[in-house]
Amino acid sequence: MAINVLGTPLKPCSTDPMTGYFRDGCCNTDESDRGSHVICAEMTQEFLDFSRQRGNDLSTPRPEYRFPGLVPGNRWCLCALRWKEAFDAGMAPHVVLECTHVNALNYVKIEHLMSYKVPV
Repeated sequence: MAINVLGTPLKPCSTDPMTGYFRDGCCNTDESDRGSHVICAEMTQEFLDFSRQRGNDLSTPRPEYRFPGLVPGNRWCLCALRWKEAFDAGMAPHVVLECTHVNALNYVKIEHLMSYKVPV
């Protein structure tokens, strides 16, 4: 059973759009997930613009990757290092702690995640 950053069972992040490295709705991971898609984040236009400027356009649909394109308000399993980059730049989206995999703590501090938490 996967655990979240709070030490409890990992809850689903989003099924509409369907998210997760395995497209199972959860921020599950394994060693094949080189990007560590473990942070359940709620998209904002500011973050989507920031990510596009950094070369990762999350707004444009990419059906070949089963990626619908995101809009503000969508929840998505973000790469931990992308979230940290946005945090360091003051552009991080809010995080759903109950849906964020414990492996996120390999990349970011729990205090930083908690300062951006949103309720489930």
